[in-house]
Amino acid sequence: MSLRSPTFAPYLLLVSLSLFWGLNWPGMKIVLSEVTIWWFRSLCLIFGGCFLMLISALSGNRCRLYRNEIAPILFCGSFAILGWMVFSAYGVSQMPAGRASIIAFTMPLWATLFAAYVLGERITMSKVVGLLLGLIGLGVLIGPDLLVLQRAPVGTIFMLLAAISWALGTILIKKISWQIPTLSNVAWQLLFSAFPVMLVATWIEPLPDLSGLSPYAVIALVYLLLFPMSFCQWAYFKTVGLLPASVAAIGTLMIPVIGVYSSHVILDEPVGLTDMIALLLVLSALVLVLLIPAWNSSRRHRAS
Repeated sequence: MSLRSPTFAPYLLLVSLSLFWGLNWPGMKIVLSEVTIWWFRSLCLIFGGCFLMLISALSGNRCRLYRNEIAPILFCGSFAILGWMVFSAYGVSQMPAGRASIIAFTMPLWATLFAAYVLGERITMSKVVGLLLGLIGLGVLIGPDLLVLQRAPVGTIFMLLAAISWALGTILIKKISWQIPTLSNVAWQLLFSAFPVMLVATWIEPLPDLSGLSPYAVIALVYLLLFPMSFCQWAYFKTVGLLPASVAAIGTLMIPVIGVYSSHVILDEPVGLTDMIALLLVLSALVLVLLIPAWNSSRRHRAS
């Protein structure tokens, strides 16, 4: 499909990606109130990995791993998938889902720092300002808890670790020259990450009784498995291939917005002034780090 095609399909895909990933946050909160963290993530990793592997195979991609590909996939997956999955699950279980989504999508800010060190990318003034805005946004969220010792910001720390882990994994994936197709690569990272998560779940948690879940938890779990863990993984790579990077980045900017307001509507989480200020600061940071560089790169490309 040409980027100049008049069809709205790529843009509808982008909107659905933003919506489904945004609704992921209240969905996680609902399920984690009834399913233990490690078994919940085991279900997500196994289902998502098998689904993406099936899609990759049906697309005619190579799914078999060569021996020299196993170590890089394990290493990158430890950060991009395993660290993100575990830390984010603990984080959202300890704090409002809307706030968790704001912290999660500071990921591009940390990726900017890692890219400078690992990939040698230049840190521009807009990136520096973006990083400062993001840190101020985090300070707005975490500040009140730091002032009260009885309210240690455990959830914030876990979500921050999740964002940093995701960012480092993303940069490591970019660092390596992969021969295996992207869908197969991500599927293997999900499946390899499922093994240690299942081992820990078996060791420290009882088997979940899924038959005892409330209707809301069942609906949320089915939604999470089908959309954020499966459809969104495919839609993200499809969108990147169909749309300019600057346009695709808009989807990232919309996800925490939808996360905050869907959590307000579904979970009745309050949206206070500090949440709004933090959200605006993080979105401003992402505009500086993502949209402006992508827009400038697109203009240079058209001019050449």
